[in-house]
Amino acid sequence: MSRLETERLILRPPEAADIPALVPLIGDFEVARNLSRVPYPYPESAGREFVARCAENRLAGTDFNYAITRKADGVFLGGCGVHLKETGFEFGYWLGRPFWGQGFASEAARRLIAFAFEELEVPCLIAGWFHDNPASGRVLAKLGCVPNGAEQRDCLARGHAVYCHNVKLEREAFERTAR
Repeated sequence: MSRLETERLILRPPEAADIPALVPLIGDFEVARNLSRVPYPYPESAGREFVARCAENRLAGTDFNYAITRKADGVFLGGCGVHLKETGFEFGYWLGRPFWGQGFASEAARRLIAFAFEELEVPCLIAGWFHDNPASGRVLAKLGCVPNGAEQRDCLARGHAVYCHNVKLEREAFERTAR
């Protein structure tokens, strides 16, 4: 399924038309510092490369990235995705700073997780949040994630490793949060 919907959002594959909105939103250091693989500064060329890789990786079945857009007006808010790692499928999300604190992260992540469990049929998902981003930790807990260790994880934007709380999410725990 290439398009996912929620009450307020449409999640769809990223496209070239998203680049003018994507670059300044993810290029904000306050956003990039919470993501492991996003450089700072974030040049337009990185946005173009990301969009090009998304289609290839989706076909390979290793990465399912989505642009998060507002259903009412199509405004680009951020991104989310499910990515195959050595340890299983990891999910993540980000929003531009103007869209923080409005419930969009929880709403997008909940739909993304449902996609992973229903369409990809994964038994379990993993995720992580940097120690100094407790808002993301609260979103993950609300979704049913439980602690699964910690590690130092590289952060390109910061230029060094950052203490990261790892979490896991079993299908049953997620289904309990949906009730």
